[in-house]
Amino acid sequence: MSRLEDYSGRFSNIEFERRDGVLQVRLHTDGGPLKWGALDRSIHSQLGEAFYQIARDLDNRVVILTGTGDSFCDAMNYAELPAEPLSQVWPRLQREGQDLLMQLLDIPVPVIGAINGPAHIHAELLALSDIVLASSHAEISDQAHFIHGVVPADGVQIVWPMLIGHNRARHFLLTGERITAQRAWELGVVGEVVAPDWLLERAWQIARDLAAKPVETLRYTRAVFTQPFKRRMVDELGYGLALEGLAGIAAQSGRT
Repeated sequence: MSRLEDYSGRFSNIEFERRDGVLQVRLHTDGGPLKWGALDRSIHSQLGEAFYQIARDLDNRVVILTGTGDSFCDAMNYAELPAEPLSQVWPRLQREGQDLLMQLLDIPVPVIGAINGPAHIHAELLALSDIVLASSHAEISDQAHFIHGVVPADGVQIVWPMLIGHNRARHFLLTGERITAQRAWELGVVGEVVAPDWLLERAWQIARDLAAKPVETLRYTRAVFTQPFKRRMVDELGYGLALEGLAGIAAQSGRT
């Protein structure tokens, strides 16, 4: 069984704080807003392992997932992008991509996603939460895939159609559309839109209320809510990542 002291401090892009059974997981880069990287030991590799440890810590009754500062993740960390040919690193990236989402869904207690600002890269991490809150200045988009010539198939092709419908999701993924917090609430992606300085306070308020419920209720409710996503991930995530990798390798080799 994991304990907080066993994994807190192990991840350079993740900070943990727990009070009364509520674990806050805050993603960051050098203490500021997260910038997405894909080197070994970057955020791409850290998240799967972190979610695995969180899931096995029986002292966690509710998890809050959020970012740092006024942005969740709206930029790439170009210093943490692989220099090797994609064909060499894709086996690792595919494994990490599968771990990242599957281990998140394996967290056996309710997860609250607090979108603290623009989430232009991997907004699905927060949108997959059982309760999704958004700062009023938050914005959701997919700036990491199709608009830059990358097949959107690392889970986004599963999550967004399930949340907003197939046609709406395809438009979202193909155009890089930016959806405001208010529009995300209208589409049903977000449960509440709150003032930026009240976002985490509201998340903790809800988390404390949830944590007061019997632990069996928390765990079995989470299991019910995540099962449809898990089923789709098992069927489609590996296939999608394989296609994403093949397209990327072909582009690098000039075969497109």
